[in-house]
Amino acid sequence: MESGPRKHRITVDEYHRMAEIGLLAPDARVELIEGEIIDMPPIGSDHGSVVDQLTQLIVQAVTGRAIVRVQGAVRLSSSSEPQPDVALLRLRPDFYRHEHPTGSNTLLVIEVSDTSLRYDRDVKVPLYARHEVPEVWLVDLNGERVLFYRKPVDGAYQDQFSESRPAEASPLALPEAVLDLRAIFAA
Repeated sequence: MESGPRKHRITVDEYHRMAEIGLLAPDARVELIEGEIIDMPPIGSDHGSVVDQLTQLIVQAVTGRAIVRVQGAVRLSSSSEPQPDVALLRLRPDFYRHEHPTGSNTLLVIEVSDTSLRYDRDVKVPLYARHEVPEVWLVDLNGERVLFYRKPVDGAYQDQFSESRPAEASPLALPEAVLDLRAIFAA
């Protein structure tokens, strides 16, 4: 029986070793998804501005109740370590100094999409659901909307909806943290 070439998937530990020995540049825009190193597009000014705005809003709303991680790693499994644009993490005194947060440490993930909507929606959102990240917001800059994914059950989000230019939103885990999202779609 003939078999074709197979992909060689790597682990998070191998991925980190590659960076340590210089196979991945320190400033490389990559993330590990299901054992594959994925090149991420450069961050444009619109994308960067919205991430900065979201970061400021979230920090102001959750200080002392959660940790805000910006474009940092979240280890979902031995073969996946995405770097969401913003992650809201359970408060820990060590701020995850000795290990990356996991799906169970994550309260909310926000991905900002201008050129990567299909990838974020079809690959990353299901990945977050499989690893029980309780909530994902996908900010679609081109469509001027936010897609909300909540309540993962058996690897899929049970509550999915979108809002065009939403005025306010709150993470399920911190409903008192009301975020005014109007500015992120301002011209």
